[in-house]
Amino acid sequence: MKQFPPSELLQSLPKQFFASLVNKVAKKMAEGHDIINLGQGNPDQPTPPHIVAAMQKAVANPKYHKYSPFQGYSFLKRAVAAFYEREYGVTVDPEKEVAILFGGKAGLVEIPQCLVNPGDIVLVPDPGYPDYWSGIALARAKMAMMPLRAENEFLPDYEEIPENVAEKAKIMFLNYPNNPTGAVASQEFFEETVSFAAKYGICVVHDFAYGAIGFDGRKPVSFLQAEGAKEIGVEIYTFSKTYNMAGWRVAFAVGNESVIAAINLLQDHLYVSLFGAIQEAAATALLSSQRCVEELVALYEARRNTLIDALRQIGWDVTAPKGSFFAWLPVPHGWTSERFSDYLLEKAHVVVAPGIGFGGHGEGYVRAGLLTSEARLQEAAERIAKLGLF
Repeated sequence: MKQFPPSELLQSLPKQFFASLVNKVAKKMAEGHDIINLGQGNPDQPTPPHIVAAMQKAVANPKYHKYSPFQGYSFLKRAVAAFYEREYGVTVDPEKEVAILFGGKAGLVEIPQCLVNPGDIVLVPDPGYPDYWSGIALARAKMAMMPLRAENEFLPDYEEIPENVAEKAKIMFLNYPNNPTGAVASQEFFEETVSFAAKYGICVVHDFAYGAIGFDGRKPVSFLQAEGAKEIGVEIYTFSKTYNMAGWRVAFAVGNESVIAAINLLQDHLYVSLFGAIQEAAATALLSSQRCVEELVALYEARRNTLIDALRQIGWDVTAPKGSFFAWLPVPHGWTSERFSDYLLEKAHVVVAPGIGFGGHGEGYVRAGLLTSEARLQEAAERIAKLGLF
């Protein structure tokens, strides 16, 4: 059979660092080991019943068996606007400032293709979500990394960005609550971001995937709450984490009108539209009682407390995340993140994600997900304790 070589574009895509980790875990499981997997980012709870019921009812509606409107149903965009007004006090135009996305990842990968040209610069958090890199590669743009350091609460320092880089930058990706560090941002930081971006004409893309998940009674801040934010950027919000709808592949972008128009134009060429029944269920999620979200956040906070307390008890000096469902844990002195991750898998059958997979400044850390029961988190700490590393 003839082998057709992939295009130069496909060959230029970043390698999936975590594919090797998945293979290592699969091998251990095939050998019959009891693996505690804290390395993944896939929510473990089911979608709330009232959202599932709305979907089940909508599936029977013949209206949704036809093509949906190319840019999504207006009722979902109005629900997004109502959600932002209710949750953040932010007013958006549902028709001009909302784009329906095929999952948050799709939007994050699409935006560089919408706004940059080959050779343009995109500012990227380091460590950060690796799929930012994919969209930049597809647009044939260049990355300039913004280091996120513990001493600066894992926020970028804009004074570190060279003037010539800032002047050439077209997009900046941000993500708070943050994956992988669990850090959060304040409205003051976002106002500083607006000022910096406006000075250099940079479009800010705020990945608000974990927007619902803040701890210790503190609700995460939306980038759009900063004055002038809509003038220079957009926020991407997914249903995956807030409503445990990861497999449903539904999200939205909200903010700057010209960016929303560009996203819609690209998606007009890529897709028809999202299945209407999913859109109706998504609107139900946004407009119904948010008690299910409150319960989910409480669940993650209890898990966070269990894991952090258990790790501290074994002598591991760790910091509790302020948001997201990840903990960012320093590796022992003398270890690399990948070697430490491999050691935990091999000797304790505990999976964590090596920090180097999120960028060069992720070295020295591993990421642990709060996506299993408190009992299993406690057991993971007990297994690690037996290794005598702390």
